[in-house]
Amino acid sequence: MQAFCMITTTFPDEQSAKKVIALLLEQRLVACAQILPVQSFYRWEGDVCEETESLVIMKTKSHLFDAIQSLILAHHPYAIPQLILIPIEKGLHTYLQWVDQETIES
Repeated sequence: MQAFCMITTTFPDEQSAKKVIALLLEQRLVACAQILPVQSFYRWEGDVCEETESLVIMKTKSHLFDAIQSLILAHHPYAIPQLILIPIEKGLHTYLQWVDQETIES
């Protein structure tokens, strides 16, 4: 059975998130993506920071992670973006079939 996952990343704003999502969808690396507003708290270069960001959640096949990572790193405005793969253990069969059909094979 095909391995599916969710990949998350954050962007400084919705506009930059939409640009990268458009590229990922165009290349069929992800089946879908959602953008959510989040308040992020983190340490950066010795300071504690608080920022409003756009969280992106993408659904795809696990083996496409490297290609997705390369595209995101090439277009992301952050020096070190969050990029996390979360395996999907189970899901609605017809939904996962749709993810499979909407993404490339390799």
